[in-house]
Amino acid sequence: MLDVNSVYAYLLVGEHYSQTSVVAEVGDQLAGFISAYCPPSKPDTVFVWQVGVAEAGRGRGLATRMLYEILKRPACSHVRYLDTTVGPTNEASMALFRGFAAKLDTRCEEEELFASELFGDHESVDGEPHEPEILFRIGPFDTAAIRESAE
Repeated sequence: MLDVNSVYAYLLVGEHYSQTSVVAEVGDQLAGFISAYCPPSKPDTVFVWQVGVAEAGRGRGLATRMLYEILKRPACSHVRYLDTTVGPTNEASMALFRGFAAKLDTRCEEEELFASELFGDHESVDGEPHEPEILFRIGPFDTAAIRESAE
């Protein structure tokens, strides 16, 4: 389940990180999105902040295709790692990123990045205390090979 952010936060992501984020549409309907950026402290890394796929599009590989789309872009030509954080009960996201690492034939390292205590009294979308966030680090990989395989 996605953490809810302000409209302003999503507008900023679209404005500042359009080269590393993607929106998928079917007709005039939003089918999915990924917001991502390259952290200044890790120039060889793209950090995937959020992945969302509409219910009708789930289980069809849309999230994986969107990840490939981001990595094929010129803004990611220097990227060798993909980082993201996932809650420990988010089985769909864990499967997505572990599966993506397997498709890239590379490692997927996992370690706790943010303990649940760091979120204080902030509740998750379902009203439960916020879970810890597990860092998934996928790589190394070669984005040039990813671009070539897509052509």
